[in-house]
Amino acid sequence: MKKTNNRYIVIGLMLFALLFGAGNLIFPAAMGQNAGTEVWWALAGFCVTGVGLPLLSVAALGYSGCQDLQEAANRVHPWYGVFYSVISYMAIGPCFAAPRTGTVSFEIAIKPFLNGSNAEFGLPIFLAIFFAISFWLSASPNKLVDRIGKILTPAMLVVILVLIIKSFITPLGDPQPPIATYAVPSAAFVQGVLDGYNTLDAIAAFIFATLVINVVKEEGITQPGEITRAVLKSGLIAVVSLAIIYIFIAKIGADSVQVLGRLDTGAPVLAGSAQILFGKFGAIILATIVLLACLTTAVGLITCCAAFFMKLIGIFSYKTYAAIFSVVSFLIGLFGLKTIIVSTIPVLMFIYPLIVALIALIFLDKYFEGRQCVYAWTVGCTFIMATINLLETAGINLGSLETFLQAYVPLHTVGMGWISFAIVGFIIGFIWKLMAPKSVQ
Repeated sequence: MKKTNNRYIVIGLMLFALLFGAGNLIFPAAMGQNAGTEVWWALAGFCVTGVGLPLLSVAALGYSGCQDLQEAANRVHPWYGVFYSVISYMAIGPCFAAPRTGTVSFEIAIKPFLNGSNAEFGLPIFLAIFFAISFWLSASPNKLVDRIGKILTPAMLVVILVLIIKSFITPLGDPQPPIATYAVPSAAFVQGVLDGYNTLDAIAAFIFATLVINVVKEEGITQPGEITRAVLKSGLIAVVSLAIIYIFIAKIGADSVQVLGRLDTGAPVLAGSAQILFGKFGAIILATIVLLACLTTAVGLITCCAAFFMKLIGIFSYKTYAAIFSVVSFLIGLFGLKTIIVSTIPVLMFIYPLIVALIALIFLDKYFEGRQCVYAWTVGCTFIMATINLLETAGINLGSLETFLQAYVPLHTVGMGWISFAIVGFIIGFIWKLMAPKSVQ
């Protein structure tokens, strides 16, 4: 039993290392700054989507018996499985998460040591070097990245831990009044839920869960219920570790406004806080470790996406896909960290309702005998509101439709109107199941 428990710890830490990246640092820091005195309410909401959903994603894949995200989404329809897995891989890869690794590295490791004019020209040069190295490492699979990652992740955690301890010994300041979207506890909680989307961990956990399940099966665990319990135990270790980091990084963000002012993103919050707490030498150490850790994360994301698309489409070689995704990541990275974050939000407002609906359906599967009609109706209705969320968040005026939705769809004003649509879709699908024989659905 002790050996088994130790194995769960090892698997959990492996999943934590896969999930942990730059976004897990910059978003709670930025949220802490904006939430101020309401930071704990915002943090509670953040943990719902930044901690709870990744755990449910891992458990859902283990419970489903599916091999990966595409197979799970195929329960709605095979074409939907392709569609949703493609947009998910693009989101955690070259469109958002991979470019974010390069821009966060620049914001923390390079920009604080440049003057204003040099910083403008420094980003393209840095990103070109960063993604050229990322391509070189991902195009030549070897144990180098794994070995570096095993050293850098613990090293970065040690530095973050020291930063947290120092922030308690010599606090940066007192939390300031929140901005409008966090003005009261309920608003702060809801905004925290939406902020948690930015980590992309619910999607990443669904994808990385395949590795966790394979390791669990190698231990001789084969029954679906046992696999689910084993994956859940390992997942708990990973997400609790993330939650601990979120708590203290959010506090640093909330305390930093007095000395740093409100900043556009969480990256300069961390860089500035490190420089104040440890001086220039401490900031250099943090910068170096974050830079190298982001590099290994970028390599992992590019490798993951290249392997997926080579399997899905073929046509090109693995190296060609790795080159394509490295170039795309570089080009998107040129827009800068703030632009990437702002551009990501509409897409996340589309992706997340669909993954939550799929997770819920997987756990409810036995109650409707796994009928495709229930999956299709639920996800189809969710898709409608997810698309509307995307358009509204992107600033597209929907006119009278928007007025109607705000008046008659519960929770729509806080970006969660999709919940009622998903429930209606589930009810329609369940009635359809009762009325139509399984053989003709």
